[in-house]
Amino acid sequence: MRRTSRLLTGTALAVVAGTTVATPAFGGDTRSLEVFPSTAVPGAEVTVNTAACGADGSAAGDATAVGGGTFMLAPSAHEQDAIGRFRVPPSAQPGTYEIVAKCSAGRHATVTGDLVVALTAAAAKDPTRPRGSVKTGVGGALGPDPVKTAAGVTALAIAAAGGTWLLHRRARGDGI
Repeated sequence: MRRTSRLLTGTALAVVAGTTVATPAFGGDTRSLEVFPSTAVPGAEVTVNTAACGADGSAAGDATAVGGGTFMLAPSAHEQDAIGRFRVPPSAQPGTYEIVAKCSAGRHATVTGDLVVALTAAAAKDPTRPRGSVKTGVGGALGPDPVKTAAGVTALAIAAAGGTWLLHRRARGDGI
């Protein structure tokens, strides 16, 4: 029994120590490429930045997935990020594209970020805005057939009134 508990305790400590060592000791996520705006229309200019290359690091960017070609990321004073820009080509199709940057000068990290291309500016500003109606089968006050909705509400009101009347008679002892 004692051997099993020592084995389990040792395993638990190893797992905790392994996760403690694996987590970074600093705040921000330096392994990602930030893309701004994250949703753009064809022809728009996109800015990317990363802290993965260090304070004085630069990087080579690759936006060929969307057709934007290659670009450079240069060191900046903004939170010690490397920043670069590229233009989404007018022929870009809607979809999600991976943008890649490879650090140079000492740090050979590769970071990625996603760019969503939308065809209209409205979709680029609010891509998650819901449109249309919900198909629940219940209908609605502003649904496709307000006459059926009104008839259903009327039937429910009559049923509620009749049930209340029957319960009232039973409580008085009149019977049904």
